[in-house]
Amino acid sequence: MRIYLDNCCYNRPFDDQKQLRIRLETEAKLNIQERILQKAIELAWSYILDFENTANPFEQRRLAIHVWKNHASVDTDETKEIVEKAEKFH
Repeated sequence: MRIYLDNCCYNRPFDDQKQLRIRLETEAKLNIQERILQKAIELAWSYILDFENTANPFEQRRLAIHVWKNHASVDTDETKEIVEKAEKFH
C-alpha cells in the first residue's frame, strides 16, 4: 500500500493534544509513521509538501517534517500535466 499524507497530517502531533479527536488523530498518524519505517506502507511525497512545509514558521516542525521526505518511495515533481489537471479541478 502506498499513501500520501498531507501537510496537516505531519503537523498533527504538534497540535494541542487536550482534545480527544486530536489525540486520536495523532496516534493514528504515529502508527502510520511506524508502519512506514517498518516498510509495511510506502510513503508518497510531492513538491506541494515541500512548498507548504517551507512556509511553516516553526523551524523544529519544519525540520521534523522534512525528514519524512527521506522515507518516501515516490517523490512527485511538478509537471505540466499535473498543473493542467489542478487548474481543471479548480
